[in-house]
This record gives sequence, C-alpha cells and structure tokens, in this order.
Amino acid sequence: MARHTGPVCRLCRREGMKLFLKGDRCFSDKCPIVKKQRNQPPGQHGLGRRKMSEYGVQMREKQKVRRFYGVLEAQFSRYMDKAQRSQGRTGDVMLALLERRLDNVVYRMGFALSRPEARQLVRHGHFTVNGQKVSIPSYLTRQGEEIEVRQRSRERAAIKEIVERGGARPTPEWVEVQRDQYKGRIVRLPERGDVDVPVEEHLIVELYSR
Repeated sequence: MARHTGPVCRLCRREGMKLFLKGDRCFSDKCPIVKKQRNQPPGQHGLGRRKMSEYGVQMREKQKVRRFYGVLEAQFSRYMDKAQRSQGRTGDVMLALLERRLDNVVYRMGFALSRPEARQLVRHGHFTVNGQKVSIPSYLTRQGEEIEVRQRSRERAAIKEIVERGGARPTPEWVEVQRDQYKGRIVRLPERGDVDVPVEEHLIVELYSR
C-alpha cells in the first residue's frame, strides 16, 4: 500500500481522533476534529456506517497506529514480526519499536512540528546520529545515541524557527534535549507508559494472531 498523499485531515476524521499530522494546525481551532459538524468519518455516508465487526475494530486499531507513525503496511508487518520474536509483551514491544524510529525521535525532541515534517527533514539529511549523517527515517535509535542537527542546517532560518516552536512541546522522559546546541540524547529506551498513543494494542496483536 502506497503512502497517503491526499488531505491528511481526512485520516484524523476517519479514525475519530487527532493524529497530529499537520503540526500547529492540530492544536488550533481549525482542526476538523474540534469542529463538531466535521467530527465524523469522511464521505457523505460518514454517520450512517454500520456497526463494525470484531475484525473491523482490530483493523481500525492497526490503521490508527500506522497512520499515527506514518509507516507502510509492509513496514508495520515487519515491526509486528520483530515484536512477536522479542521478549516481553508483543504490543508493548511493537509500540516501543515505533517510538525508536529516528523520525519519531526527532519529533519527540521538538526538532520538527509533526512526524511527516520530521520524516522529510531526516530524508533531506539534516540530522546526524553519533556524528554520522543518517537519512533513513526508520532507523532504530538505541540507548545512549546522540541525535544532532547538522551544523550547516542550523544556519537555515526555517530550521531555527522549527526548533524554537518545537521547544514549546513537552519532552518525554526517555530523551534529553539541549535545544541551544541543537542536539538530544536517548537516555533510555521507551516503555509502554511513555507512549501517548490512545490505542488498544492487544487488538492489533489479536489481529496478527489470526
């Protein structure tokens, strides 16, 4: 399945929750989710949909997480496969793996205003991991690794503005950020309690156990 290139607000309306795909707009009154008349699935039959089956509920949870982190179907399947082969609760491990993605870490550190923006900045080579340029958004960060905005990227007005505005967002406990130096570090690996995605991960595990 190809990456979604249409209006992303439709994705939020389809899931009935904010996926925070448009940065500051998601925190403003312009967000369709806060407009009562549009807080419904897209399409003329949005309010007339039938009650979902058990499979449908499980599928919606999976789609919600996929869209929240911006991963493709094949990518998500690989994360689930890795989680199932790892120690610990499968759902918790799966969410921790998604949190460790470089584009998500960049977003969590406040170096991007949304995950799609973080993914684009990483692809364009604006970040280093332990001093080495990494342009792969799905790169899995590890404890102790240092993520830093490249020196020449810091001189760009757009990057400076993003970092300044991103600093207003709370920083999770598993990372520490030195905003004046344009860098951050993975203090520890994320746990389930650090993930603020409102998802029932056990439904996704049940879906992949069919």
